[in-house]
Amino acid sequence: MSAMRGLGIRALHHELAEGRLTASDLIQDSLAAIETADGRVGAFLHVTRERALTQASAGEGVSGVPAPARGLLAGIPFAAKDNLCVEGVPTTCASRILEGYVPPHTATAVRRIETAGGVLIGKANLDEFAMGSSTENSGFHPTHNPWDLTRVPGGSSGGSAAAVAAGFVPYALGSDTGGSIRQPAAFCGVVGLKPTYGLVSRFGLVAFASSLDQIGPLTRSVEDAAIVLQGIAGWDELDSTSVQVDIPDYLASLTGDVAGLRVGVPAEYFETDMDQGVRDRVMEALDTLRRLGAEVRTIRLPHTRYALSAYYLIAPAEASSNLARYDGVRFGVRANDAPNLLAMYERTRSAGFGPEVKRRILIGTYALSSGYYDAYYKRAQQVRTLIRQDFQTAFAEVDVIVSPTTPTPAFRFGEKADPLTMYLNDIYTIPVNLAGLPAISVPCGLQDGLPVGLQLIGRPFDEPTLLRAAHAYEQAAGFSGLRPTALGEVQ
Repeated sequence: MSAMRGLGIRALHHELAEGRLTASDLIQDSLAAIETADGRVGAFLHVTRERALTQASAGEGVSGVPAPARGLLAGIPFAAKDNLCVEGVPTTCASRILEGYVPPHTATAVRRIETAGGVLIGKANLDEFAMGSSTENSGFHPTHNPWDLTRVPGGSSGGSAAAVAAGFVPYALGSDTGGSIRQPAAFCGVVGLKPTYGLVSRFGLVAFASSLDQIGPLTRSVEDAAIVLQGIAGWDELDSTSVQVDIPDYLASLTGDVAGLRVGVPAEYFETDMDQGVRDRVMEALDTLRRLGAEVRTIRLPHTRYALSAYYLIAPAEASSNLARYDGVRFGVRANDAPNLLAMYERTRSAGFGPEVKRRILIGTYALSSGYYDAYYKRAQQVRTLIRQDFQTAFAEVDVIVSPTTPTPAFRFGEKADPLTMYLNDIYTIPVNLAGLPAISVPCGLQDGLPVGLQLIGRPFDEPTLLRAAHAYEQAAGFSGLRPTALGEVQ
């Protein structure tokens, strides 16, 4: 039987502290699970086997027990999305243009976990440069959903979500630019937390859209999400967008009590195309919150219908700027058969970038070009302000906002080949990033045997209330124990 046995972080810490398990046991177990089943899932791009075994061994005392002072994460394996830099470990962003690149530094979020004794087991697959909602856009291979291997795990943090759902690791780090933690969490039946913009350092995260990107955890429970957030949150002098705020005890907020909590349900989110099964599961979740004593009321977010359009101008524009550095000169691959410098740029980028990345670079470059900046990028930023104001108005009346995470459960590979159809998967998650808010997706049941996600949205830096509401719902609904069966005994 698996040494991890589907246990959460606190339970694993207890097993380690009592001497029933060692960190090496957990690492060996994680590696064995990956070797057994990742050939079918494809969650990882790079497994750091020797590095992980060395770290685990170095962190053990004479009895094999991590020092108690190192906290709950000590000795426990985790995965990191492959757009998070780790010194000495290949970081490709799932793009051929960065194939073979090994960064000289480690992302602050990863470093903080490793400083706490956490052990990196590998780098997880993603849509190339985090641009996608299915992990079909990886430059190396797709990732499969552990609930149904014919379906996508979501994206762009699909590898991280699948690794947790499959039982390869207890938790993983992802990044969320327009829903890239929450959407795959919903598709894979796990918990995905997107913190407030600025709460977690972005240093070492390869930039997609710098004003939208945020690092967060994918876990099997809300408690585990709170534990990981505790480890990675906080100001960082290496990140100019990092915010200096007091970091509360997130675990202390998990009281299970939401009596009197004001829950807003945005009418606009239910006026869009949504699978009936998703609608039913969300309505059942709202009934659960009512039974717990929460006050559920309808709210309006009138500019929601403009969010998708604004996002797909702002994000590609920032991507066009950020990805200009991949030119074949400083790092990554280079086209060596070019007759001159300009041709080298063109051939390198043409061969190195995939179709979705090229599409977004072209959209973004056009939106920023002379004569079009005011008509597109500037106007999109103005709409972004209106969306943020909608949330501010709503949070004067409610404490949290609840919606579906996605309009459908996980879809089959190739089912949404049309870009616009694919972009609509993020219709409920994108407004959160535009407003810089925290949000979490938790499982709220199944539709035709596939997980459905419930999204809860909070005020800026009010992760304690958000986690309290999500945890209370999770405990009452009982869906956190659901596990996929497509992989057999790996769980």
